[in-house]
Amino acid sequence: MPARRVLYLHSSAGRYGADRQLQLLATTLDPARYQPLVVLPFEGPLAVDLRAAGVEVMTGPMAVLRREHMSPLGLSRLHRELTHQRSSLERLIAARDVDIVHANTSVILGGRTASAAAGIRYVVHVREIYPQRPVVWPWHRRELRRADAVLCVSEATREPLGGGPNLHVVHDGLAFSAEPAARPASRLALGLPPGAFVVAVLGRISAWKGQEVLLRALAEPPMAVRGTVGVVAGDAWPGQERHEKRLHDLAAELGLGDRLRMTGFREDVGTLYGAADVVVVPSTRPDPLPNSALEAAAAGCCVVAAAHGGLPEIVRDGQTGVLVAPGDAGALAVALAALADDPERRSALGSAAAADVRERFAPQRLAQAVMARYDALPRASA
Repeated sequence: MPARRVLYLHSSAGRYGADRQLQLLATTLDPARYQPLVVLPFEGPLAVDLRAAGVEVMTGPMAVLRREHMSPLGLSRLHRELTHQRSSLERLIAARDVDIVHANTSVILGGRTASAAAGIRYVVHVREIYPQRPVVWPWHRRELRRADAVLCVSEATREPLGGGPNLHVVHDGLAFSAEPAARPASRLALGLPPGAFVVAVLGRISAWKGQEVLLRALAEPPMAVRGTVGVVAGDAWPGQERHEKRLHDLAAELGLGDRLRMTGFREDVGTLYGAADVVVVPSTRPDPLPNSALEAAAAGCCVVAAAHGGLPEIVRDGQTGVLVAPGDAGALAVALAALADDPERRSALGSAAAADVRERFAPQRLAQAVMARYDALPRASA
């Protein structure tokens, strides 16, 4: 029986969480059963990585639900984008004999209607936890639930959607694994004091990823008295640079001086892991299943995370890391101070986290789980 072609629709082209998950999935499918074809909205590092791995990539306009669409003018623009995308998708589906369309994030619109028009199966990956606004959420929830299969990256993403035979929790796989570099060289490369207690946060700078919570924790007495240094590694989405400026302004307001280092996005993640005593994931809004926590835990880092969203599905409090109250800079400072004074506990938590995460989130587990869901979908009729 010939392999089924899976058309992946994705909303970005970087090297962050959902981007890495798409690359992991497209490159670990059994090629005798499933052949991937990826459509991205524009060229970028993800397109380069996929092509280097032998995956076919195309680019084209993509209707993606964003905050700026939540107005009459924005909705009108989104409608035009949807109309254009649907006709393009229908032509592509027919030309390439696509059997399954898989939207890799649930903010991509139009995939289900194009699939239905072509008589093929539609899968949507839910990597988001939506604020349940009375106008937008009921419509979007209904639309997501109409997919042939809804893959939720955590129980936290599935719960707002309710139950149903087509809803499945499929945890992400460990898409990126980096070993911590040697500490002296790492700190030298980042310009950090050799003997300081260093706390790092990795990922996109945004209003809710919690970088601001770390800055406020650094200003708390338990951190200030220890001279703790914070490292913020990542950049803002294009057009969202105001969040980065806000961090610079807050650091000045708090008087952090050289106790805060903002490195921007860095490819050498091992250097960041090697330099940090603790990696924090202090999301202020429930984070679906942050890859930054997965990857840091797999590297053997001691992880301190906010106790909501999908983070408790990664970090087992007191066993493989520490969970703290979301948005509470004081609680974060207290937890970090305890770890600063107990290097043996930091090491034990990091070692336990590496063993646990590498087993529960092994890359092949993701591929097998997704292919099992594909297998359950009837083939499209000729």
